[in-house]
Amino acid sequence: MARTEPTTLTRVAAVEMSLVRLPLARSGPRRRASGEHDRFARHVLIRVRDESGTSGWGEIPGADDSDWDALVADFAPALVGHCWQRPTEASEAWRPLGPRPAVAAALDTACWDLWSRQRDTPLAHALGGVRTAVTTGVTLGRQSSVEALVREVNRQVGAGCKRVRLEVGPGWDVEAVRAVQATYPFLVLQVDGGGRYTESPEDLAALHALDDYGLLAIEQPFAASDLSAHARLARDLRTPLALDDSVDSLERLDEAIRMEAAKVLNLRIGRLGGLTPARRAHDRAVDAGWRMWCGSEGESGVGRAAIVALASLPGAALPCEMPRAGERLPRDLVVPPVRSHDGIAAVPLTQSGLGHEVDERAVNALTVRSVSLGALG
Repeated sequence: MARTEPTTLTRVAAVEMSLVRLPLARSGPRRRASGEHDRFARHVLIRVRDESGTSGWGEIPGADDSDWDALVADFAPALVGHCWQRPTEASEAWRPLGPRPAVAAALDTACWDLWSRQRDTPLAHALGGVRTAVTTGVTLGRQSSVEALVREVNRQVGAGCKRVRLEVGPGWDVEAVRAVQATYPFLVLQVDGGGRYTESPEDLAALHALDDYGLLAIEQPFAASDLSAHARLARDLRTPLALDDSVDSLERLDEAIRMEAAKVLNLRIGRLGGLTPARRAHDRAVDAGWRMWCGSEGESGVGRAAIVALASLPGAALPCEMPRAGERLPRDLVVPPVRSHDGIAAVPLTQSGLGHEVDERAVNALTVRSVSLGALG
């Protein structure tokens, strides 16, 4: 921890869960609607209360029915009545239930927020963060043409973006990178393969060609399960490899470090199962000499506030992920909104916990299903 705190026991008195249907914002290019998922996002907000009434918040972004069912039937009941001294111990309540990273991450984040508010300290400081602000970057998917890609990069650079991460794949990689770099030679640029490549001669030739462009990282070129392929490529390239989907546990990170499969990590709270394992992954990656940034999974303001707090850790020095300019977003649900301005997101240090208050009236208005467990009195 950042500082020694007096030992007290927290007992979880209640867990409140709200499945909210968030209308997507209408900013940016209009897209033809093909169903509800083009116009709405389903998120679960979780509120954990202690016996004094202090509460902390967490979020499951893009929740499906199985997430909701597991949370209501198993994970939340296991947490109600559970006692812990530090939020690192909260996961003992649901550990016997087996892996459900998104659900565990939301509960773990809520417990960290609760613990920080009990002590009137910012979540960033509770985690051991050292920054007052973090630089931010955006991710751009495949566009209709290289020209359209350059126009979109121009929009992001004009909004102050410090780093652009391009989603690439066979047939959409070297030419796209060349065009962006020719237009913006000083832009920090990285690519995300998303597991789309194999070790075929054609794919390896493209990955080796990308090595000539001075990229910040080439992320997850091969399938998540294939650390050996990443290790072989890492030995052949000057550009660092980054891992994302391959690292879904601390044990998997340890294996990747032993194999020298990468030197950069996309640190995601939801994939690892919460702030507790994410902070431990940060520490292990730093010890191994890895660099990292904090990635996003489409969170609303509750989840993005946790990302900013995690990104304040000393080893998370690369630009953290934020929504791109003009992107259609669900409502933030927190006040003030979690936003990047001119490529910088402030780390809230004058308020406790997440540093943002949940807009409960908005949450209630958008809730389509809710369950409360425990004593709310």
